[in-house]
Amino acid sequence: MSLQDKKVLVVDDQYGIRVLLKEVFSKDGFCVYQAENGQVALEMIQKVRPDLILLDMKMPGMDGIEFLRRLQGVQPMPKVIMMTAYGELDLVQEATKLGALAHLTKPFDIVQLRSEVLKQLVS
Repeated sequence: MSLQDKKVLVVDDQYGIRVLLKEVFSKDGFCVYQAENGQVALEMIQKVRPDLILLDMKMPGMDGIEFLRRLQGVQPMPKVIMMTAYGELDLVQEATKLGALAHLTKPFDIVQLRSEVLKQLVS
């Protein structure tokens, strides 16, 4: 499978961030999907089977931790990179225990985010 076949799901309640990330990763040839909250994302996962999820930790309704808990039963489990505007270590540790592979703090460096996504999708 080439990188062009990879599917990325951006889960963030901020419209501007979803649009920015869709633009960035579409240029890399990825198929990019967007969800404004965890519930919509869980429904989309069943349909599109993303290879990687960029997950905002702080969202109204279902936060990133709850989303990761619900993701546990999904097979194959997509890779998850979490994005947080807060430096809460306990949240990061909890998310890592639940399967998140990396975390980036907002505002993130697009180059760093891109390289992390590429690293996860190639490995």
